[in-house]
Amino acid sequence: MNYYFNKIFKDKDFDQAIQEVTDALKEEGFGILTEIDVQNTFKQKLNKDFRKYKILGACNPHFAYKAFSAEDKVGILLPCNVIVQEHGHGSVEIAVMDPMSIMKHSNNEHLTTLAGEVEQIMQGVINKLK
Repeated sequence: MNYYFNKIFKDKDFDQAIQEVTDALKEEGFGILTEIDVQNTFKQKLNKDFRKYKILGACNPHFAYKAFSAEDKVGILLPCNVIVQEHGHGSVEIAVMDPMSIMKHSNNEHLTTLAGEVEQIMQGVINKLK
């Protein structure tokens, strides 16, 4: 079972991909709380070259509040991570976490139900991207 939904784009600009997925998430009520530049971090901390790769921490306050209300340890699993990475030959991949793959192990019916709702939204976000 995959723990993510993804789409690979040929000849898409990396920064454009970040903007497009950010906009698609915003349409669904998600904001970006964190942004981790993996390429820059590896270069600064390890002096290693790495492809363009960013991790975006997406959060929808409405769903987050419901999740925290259902389970006090759920913060370990939040926010929903989205990655944008550059592959060879000018392709860019956008992938989003499938919340159901994690939350189904919580044994908390409320979290599982919520994860199902967020799963549909995240799959829809990926499907909308062109």
